[in-house]
Amino acid sequence: MQFDVDVVVLSDIEKAVPPAVECLVGLPTKDPWSLPFLHKKLFLDRLNLYDLFIYSEDDILITEENIRAFLDVKSFLKENEIAGFLRVEYGPDGERNFPEAHGHFRWDCESVTVRGRYTLAHFTNEHSACYILTQQQLAKAIASGGFLVAPHEGEYDLLCSAATDPYTQCGFRKFIAISHIEKFWVHHLPNKYIGHFGVDQHELGSQISALLQIASREQRPCPLLNTESSLWHKMYSKDFYEPIRNDVLSLIPKSAVRILSIGSASGASELRLLEMGKRVVAVPLDDVISSKSAARGLQMVSGDFDTARAKIASMRFDCILFLNVLQFVHRPEHLLRLFVDSLAPGGAVLITTPNRPYVRYRWRRKDGGGLHYRRLSFETTGIHNTSTSVIRSWCVESGLTMERTLKVASPRTNGSKQNRLSSLFAPDVVVLARRLDNLNEYKGSKKNDRNASEPV
Repeated sequence: MQFDVDVVVLSDIEKAVPPAVECLVGLPTKDPWSLPFLHKKLFLDRLNLYDLFIYSEDDILITEENIRAFLDVKSFLKENEIAGFLRVEYGPDGERNFPEAHGHFRWDCESVTVRGRYTLAHFTNEHSACYILTQQQLAKAIASGGFLVAPHEGEYDLLCSAATDPYTQCGFRKFIAISHIEKFWVHHLPNKYIGHFGVDQHELGSQISALLQIASREQRPCPLLNTESSLWHKMYSKDFYEPIRNDVLSLIPKSAVRILSIGSASGASELRLLEMGKRVVAVPLDDVISSKSAARGLQMVSGDFDTARAKIASMRFDCILFLNVLQFVHRPEHLLRLFVDSLAPGGAVLITTPNRPYVRYRWRRKDGGGLHYRRLSFETTGIHNTSTSVIRSWCVESGLTMERTLKVASPRTNGSKQNRLSSLFAPDVVVLARRLDNLNEYKGSKKNDRNASEPV
């Protein structure tokens, strides 16, 4: 690099390092995962000695191009904004994987902005295992009171919290220059998440193209609803990249051809239905996460719930899907009632939710240093404590009757020891329901679909 760089290695034990490298040994607490927090006092002590401060885990390659790109874009940012990075991994054939895109993490479509030659957007996963701050930004972070704090975890674990505190606790917002994305990705050298989680370059490119299109509009589209819980580590937030749920899709009556999906994300299950010859219409969570499935032929009806309902007013569907959506709506029975009128005679509604997430949350947090919520409610957590009885009450209030109820395992952890135990407690609830005023007509015209009565 053409910079004057000092390197300090943080370690819990003495290590042999090159003569020009300093090794700082110690732990903030007895927990080895607290080690990353050691860099904060180091930055404070040397605040007046450097123009830039770079924190990085030991497996991230930060190049001179990354640093120069950071320096260039910062002149276009506001005082409370910081340029950030995305990790990239490379497979054996050169394919790229972006591990930050997983779970509930997504691009904030409302954040897209154009500053000079840069188009920027906020990605909700603020962890990239590194960050860069100018001397002025570091001073502001320290003055905020959120930087020099004890090791902690909340939305992120200990390791990730140390790398995200400037954004999550110090009043800054992280923006990524999507118009120059290759200068703002950093190589995660182990390449260990390929095939486990993350998106490839084609999917990332599709999302960025959608963001660039949004940037050209006068109005920024709003997401359909908030699907993040406020529980510790964002437990039970909606998985935007949920794999195909064949166990759930098998419950759709064979006779159902016209399918409506409410709250579609990346669209894996909806695309599978297209491959099966179904005609599928989706109301997406936002226009960015749904861009790839839209390009593959999935018909999208964007807008808020009322707007989407008006757009499909003349359509009738054989089945409506609410896959992990209703638990995030304040009045789920109202949402059900809004769309059940679009059911054709004999049509069905398929609902999936987590099974009693409050109970499971308390169980998982019992050894985690105390609960963050003494009183768990939708108002404090952003998610309902769903169960079969809760869903039944929603159905009754919206004119539906439950025909079939199943409890199934989560698709992300199948085969693990933890999941075999968890499956005893049924992580997910699946409900097949029908309109009461269509039920007699349905029973008189068709027999119950055998496929819908098979156990999962």
